Amino acid sequence: MPSRVVIVGGGIVGLATAYRLLQTQPASTVVVLEKEAGPGRHQSTHNSGVLHAGLYYKPGSLKARLAVSGIRQMVDFCRQHGIAHEICGKLVVATDADEQQRLHQLRERAEANGLTGVRLLGREEMLEIEPHVGGVAALHVPEEGIVDYAQVCARLVTEIEALGGTVRFLSRVRQIVPDGKGWKLLTTSGEVDADYLVNCAGLHSDRVAALAGEVPEVKIVPFRGEYYQLSPERQGLVRHLIYPVPDLHFPFLGVHFTRLIHGGVEAGPNAVLACAREGYRKLDLNLVDLADALGYPGLWRFMGRHRRMCWDEVRRSLSKRLFCASLQRLVPELRLGDLSPGGAGVRAQAMHPSGELVQDFSLIRQARALHVVNAPSPAATASLAIGAEIVARMAEEA
Repeated sequence: MPSRVVIVGGGIVGLATAYRLLQTQPASTVVVLEKEAGPGRHQSTHNSGVLHAGLYYKPGSLKARLAVSGIRQMVDFCRQHGIAHEICGKLVVATDADEQQRLHQLRERAEANGLTGVRLLGREEMLEIEPHVGGVAALHVPEEGIVDYAQVCARLVTEIEALGGTVRFLSRVRQIVPDGKGWKLLTTSGEVDADYLVNCAGLHSDRVAALAGEVPEVKIVPFRGEYYQLSPERQGLVRHLIYPVPDLHFPFLGVHFTRLIHGGVEAGPNAVLACAREGYRKLDLNLVDLADALGYPGLWRFMGRHRRMCWDEVRRSLSKRLFCASLQRLVPELRLGDLSPGGAGVRAQAMHPSGELVQDFSLIRQARALHVVNAPSPAATASLAIGAEIVARMAEEA
């Protein structure tokens, strides 16, 4: 195992990797480099704070294995450190016969992935859990919940430092140079030497890999997800988590309702191309990021293959009425006036040149380096398990 490890990216996956490494290799020197002034400023905290149990993911995939073990590790971590969380359960709601049939496929996946207590519900049983829900049937997933990921990130920093590691903020990596048997990283806060490099840069993971001389076949394409909030007097429409039946050909789960850990209910997100990798508002624009996306043949092939879906997402982004109509399939009593603008997140979605989306987590090995080039949702839930997986793969190279 290398004695000096540098992790690029102080989001939840990078921090969890540092934490797991220090737990198993306490003699290691571990440095986390983060370009922002604090931890987890992007994907880690620009989400609805859901603890995903591994329901949707293909059995045998890295996502399935790490999500199922990861939610249990995350809940244990939250209990140990007094972090706000709640296992409230989720309903996946079928609104017609075709979706009802797909619930059986989801239940089979859940059972294959090792989830417990998942059951199909009829209309009356659904209403016992969510009195205002629509639909004809549902899948109840009792292990899912909500959490404060910002608290998780802050606590991980504390634990890393207590174990002897270092987290350096305002440390953007400018250059990565092979140096003998290791690396020299030139950052905005000075030079850092490493025996081993771990790239957990999320929205910029493909670029950091390229700095190290490893050009991934895939490219990160940023998709913005926009949320609305329910007005306080209408939050009683949602007690727990209410999701639609997803199209399992895509990693996007569709607009849904999420009760937040510190109060309130969020509705969304959709999925539209972001004009900046950190573009949380419609008018946010980074010309380099936009040119990077629009110049990528894979994006055009994706849009050409899925014209209807892409157009529907754009229309929903531009029309609150259409957004509301999608949500009314799950909660028919919802009205347009119940919704006010909420936040947004940007998903770092890896895409092949063919236009195919990378569905699974993707870890690419390089001599003396490992690059996490696809770790969108459920990576926050699975972060501690992902960190342990990275440490295990590093040990294989020792």
